[in-house]
Amino acid sequence: MGSLLFSPFPLRGLTLPNRIVVSPMGQYSADDGCAGAWHLMHLGHLALSGAGLLITEATAIHPEGRISKHDMGMWDDRHAAALEPVIAFCRRHGGAHLGMQLYHAGRKASVTVAWEAQRPIATGEGGWTIHAPSALAYPGRLAPEPLSEVEIAQLVGGFAAAAARADRLGLDLIEIHGAHGYLIHSFLSPLSNQRSDRYGGSLDNRCRFALEVFDAIRAVWPERKPLGMRISATDWADGGWTIEDSVHLARQLKARGCDFITASSGGTTPAQKLTVGPGYQVPLADRIRRDAGIATMAVGLITEPRQAEAILTGESADLVALARGMLFNPRWPWHAAMELGERVFYPKQYERSHPSMRGGDFLKPVRDA
Repeated sequence: MGSLLFSPFPLRGLTLPNRIVVSPMGQYSADDGCAGAWHLMHLGHLALSGAGLLITEATAIHPEGRISKHDMGMWDDRHAAALEPVIAFCRRHGGAHLGMQLYHAGRKASVTVAWEAQRPIATGEGGWTIHAPSALAYPGRLAPEPLSEVEIAQLVGGFAAAAARADRLGLDLIEIHGAHGYLIHSFLSPLSNQRSDRYGGSLDNRCRFALEVFDAIRAVWPERKPLGMRISATDWADGGWTIEDSVHLARQLKARGCDFITASSGGTTPAQKLTVGPGYQVPLADRIRRDAGIATMAVGLITEPRQAEAILTGESADLVALARGMLFNPRWPWHAAMELGERVFYPKQYERSHPSMRGGDFLKPVRDA
């Protein structure tokens, strides 16, 4: 019996060749929302990695929803046009299916890029007005303006329009970013949502925006294509969003046609209390998978092949996602396949690098998995 890590996994009309996912990773290298040469290199070489699924970095659905002015965007057709040659390269030379993560940064928007410490940028210094459910600033950041119900409806439409562009690009999957203190998460968490209208107060009211975004995207996203959501399964803070809340949301999403939940955590308050260690978020994926009956993706300090295999064999998750580990070792799936005795995608130009060639008895790696 082969490893689960390298077994196929079906999601609607898509079958992933293995359970390894390259998680979205912000590159802060776009030009007014447009992908460029860096993205061709970054996504191109990760498409060659052997992973079954590659998801683009968090891609903004509105210019005011960017973390930094160098985030990738999808609020205009020119953004899709800029990304098109990158997608074409990945399709022609890579082996991974391709997804896009869509997001709005909410009250965490208008800051410098990651390597400049994400310092807030005021409107008079090149920043922009930021919006959130309530006029509550993330500590150390700019004060947001609360969204009106009209503005909320416009943003829901923005998510749908971005998804339609992603479909026209031929992308296989969408992950909605509902985690890490960004806009959707800030509606979910009582620590950042103090509204008194139908978008605040009760758990169902706080879930309303997330569900409206999901419904709007599902309405324009083809039925055969998977759609999921990344959530912060807990705020790790007293009075915040909890794993029980996440199970409640996951059940509602599943009933609406959601295909998977990526179980991350935290990000809504710097006062969060957690212990970070290998696979520290896996129990969150496990709980949601079991109690909501939905496929889950585990993420967070998953670094070793046998660790990933154990997560799957233990039925804690259906997929495992790597982010920084893939940047450090972008051929992680190749090495995992060697360790677990499996075959995996290699581009034909690199097949001679396979260790089996060194002895002259070449076991051809799988190019068309």
